[in-house]
Amino acid sequence: MTTVVRSFRSFDRPAQILMVNQFSINVGFYMLMPYLAGYLAGPLGLAAWAVGLVLGVRNFSQQGMFLLGGTLADRLGYKPLIVAGCLLRVAGFGLLAVVESLPAILIASVATGFAGALFNPAVRAYLAADAGPRRVEAFAVFNIFYQAGILLGPLVGLALTMLDFRTTALAAAAVFAVLTVMQIWALPAHRTAPTAGARSVVDDWRSVVSNRPFVLFALAMIGSYVLSFQVYLALPLQAADIVGGEKFDTALVTALFVVSGLVAIAGQLRITAWCTRRWGSGLPLVVGMLIMSGAFVPLAVISGPDTLGTAAAGGALLLTAAVLAVGTAAVFPFEMDTVVALAGGRLVATHYGFYNTVVGVGILLGNLGTGAVFGALTDAGLHSLIWVMLTVLGVGCAAALLVLHRSGRLVPPPTDGADLEPDDPVPGGDAAGDDGVTSRT
Repeated sequence: MTTVVRSFRSFDRPAQILMVNQFSINVGFYMLMPYLAGYLAGPLGLAAWAVGLVLGVRNFSQQGMFLLGGTLADRLGYKPLIVAGCLLRVAGFGLLAVVESLPAILIASVATGFAGALFNPAVRAYLAADAGPRRVEAFAVFNIFYQAGILLGPLVGLALTMLDFRTTALAAAAVFAVLTVMQIWALPAHRTAPTAGARSVVDDWRSVVSNRPFVLFALAMIGSYVLSFQVYLALPLQAADIVGGEKFDTALVTALFVVSGLVAIAGQLRITAWCTRRWGSGLPLVVGMLIMSGAFVPLAVISGPDTLGTAAAGGALLLTAAVLAVGTAAVFPFEMDTVVALAGGRLVATHYGFYNTVVGVGILLGNLGTGAVFGALTDAGLHSLIWVMLTVLGVGCAAALLVLHRSGRLVPPPTDGADLEPDDPVPGGDAAGDDGVTSRT
């Protein structure tokens, strides 16, 4: 913890504010969202299809609008989009506390989703620009705050939801209201590249899409998101299978998130520093993907309670969550740094927006496929094949990243510096000595 505090204090005020900002964003978000489906289906009595519609609309309004949010951040500035996103979350969560009709709930869901599309690319682009050559380390510390928010949010939400979900929604709105004021008062404005407003939006998007190394990198990274998101899908399903769907599956799922969060919080800086010293800035992506792939091996060996018993199956599940968290921690800072590097320091928020959109589509398709395969293979008595397939997916993505690395496609494109501000970092710059880090949404 001392190392984290020292590293946090070594950054200037804007970076520190952005890190605390992300912690607060995740606390406010995760204190409400895990309990939204239960509220919609329970007290409000919505049908299952309506609950699915609300959750799907919320996700699409965020994932599908990341590119627009990133483009607006590059054109209007990072701070205005961060403030607008926080303010929109206030409206969305506040609306959820007072409405009951499906159309009004859908409007609130769209607001909360689009809010994320506004501030996420802006926050990451601002942090990358402010951290300069230390952006890997900055993203590592950022991820610690990110994971801490995910850990604390559901606990606060659980306590409030036991009283009333509306209380939780109002509390989440209050968190974002405080954040809005804090951003307006404490976060300095950050200048964007002067050429951003001189080109059309279509030109900006064409520039991003025609950046072939960047697009190939985004496609190769889809697998890492599919694997990491199994902590929300396949691992909870496995937990229910281990305990037979009894009430203890909630405790096991909670343990999954606690293990994942604690590994990220306790190990992020050490993992990042070790990867940097040993492999520099390119190979950690490959190594991290291989670690994520290997995370599913324990479940392939101990595929259920019938193998070595319930305790062994539960242990294998928690081991998978821990190793998956290690791999994610190894990948994340270098992943974020590579996005900035391949952007060449230009239209960074737009690149983040496009990147999040690509991996968001990949997550959707990957989760649909994983869910279908999980059910089919479980019914067929071939449960262990699920984990083998996920391992193979990860190895394939690691191979793709290795090819990109060896072909030189993960290095920043040449730039004449025309689009850079005088104080902007050199694209692709690395930290001297103990290079740094970044985080997922």
